[in-house]
Amino acid sequence: MSLIDAARAVRETAYAPYSHFKVGAAVRGPSGRIHVGCNVENVAYPEGTCAEAGAIAAMVAAGETEITEVCVIADSTQPTPPCGGCRQKLAEFARHDTPVLLATVDGATLATTVGQLLPGRFDVGHMNRAGGA
Repeated sequence: MSLIDAARAVRETAYAPYSHFKVGAAVRGPSGRIHVGCNVENVAYPEGTCAEAGAIAAMVAAGETEITEVCVIADSTQPTPPCGGCRQKLAEFARHDTPVLLATVDGATLATTVGQLLPGRFDVGHMNRAGGA
């Protein structure tokens, strides 16, 4: 199964009774395995989970901690990028040049990278004090 097919399939299982905006995400690890996630809403709106976060959690639960490729699909008029929080989550496990494919259920796609989605990303280097620590 391709990454986009995996994202498309898991999107169908999304729990989105409030927004009706189903999103599916698939990430590939260095092993070649695909890990998927879908958005899961909650009536207490900010308590939901994004599809990208679900895919990352599935990847980590399977023992992988590196993303080599990402695909996100939604039923929108144009490819929809991850929210800011998910961009940072992707950046935690992916390199700057990791490919990201954004897609719509109607077939529109936009190819980008994690670095293009989150330039100037926050990383562990920002936590070091000047002069070492």
